[in-house]
Amino acid sequence: MHGKTCLVTGATQGIGRETAMGLAAAGATLVIVGRDAARTAETVAALKAASKNDSITSLLGDLSRPADVRRIAAEFKSSHGTLDVLINNAGGMFSARELTADGFERTWALNHLNYFLLTHELLDVLKATHRARIVNVASTVHMNGKIEFDNLQGERKYGAMPAYSASKLANVMFTYALAKRLEGTGVTVNCLHPGIVATGFGQNTGGFWRVLLTLMRPFMTKARDGAKTSLYLATSPDVAGVSGQYFDGGKVAASSALSHDAGMQEKLWTATQRQLGL
Repeated sequence: MHGKTCLVTGATQGIGRETAMGLAAAGATLVIVGRDAARTAETVAALKAASKNDSITSLLGDLSRPADVRRIAAEFKSSHGTLDVLINNAGGMFSARELTADGFERTWALNHLNYFLLTHELLDVLKATHRARIVNVASTVHMNGKIEFDNLQGERKYGAMPAYSASKLANVMFTYALAKRLEGTGVTVNCLHPGIVATGFGQNTGGFWRVLLTLMRPFMTKARDGAKTSLYLATSPDVAGVSGQYFDGGKVAASSALSHDAGMQEKLWTATQRQLGL
């Protein structure tokens, strides 16, 4: 990965951090995105020390805020003319319905609108880069997801897992719809299930979900293993030119039947554009 520039969101802990470590160790010029200044600075220092790679910088912002997403993209482009790999990894699950300062439901804003908008804002630099790759971290829970267009913000009813599952289904559908639009550009986009991984994910939930995730932790895989498929899609020559696929365990896998509904993909694309004012 020497000479290649990579951007990883949600890189200060868990799968994102291990993904960033793998790219740094491979010699990439790495930019990580974090929300907390102290934790992000600590991550950069740790990555540099462990990888012996000094080409690591960071950008700060709350990816659930469209204004921050746009600023992060602009700041990246002001200092980098190419982007070989974009890894949309940041995400979360929230036990209670929360609204961002912009009025978006937080799960939807962080897990879906963020992926869509950051990618949109960086498409010009991705297209200007030879054989660039976009990697979207989704989840197998998308299999249970439903896109309810009259309830995208959890306005009528909200549950932590239904909201999370819907956002992960949106990641897969976004990947497929984007792949069609990128045909002939040299840019590929794929999504993946990282596995059931023991990370800090879900610690901002409360009640039942916090207890359940704590009980499940001993049976989960390590974050390093969870990063393997992201790193494979970001670096392997085996998937050069492969686009519009869902991967699980480093292999192409079947996603839900609903995720392949082209009409739903386009309806979601239009609804997302409308939400983001694009």
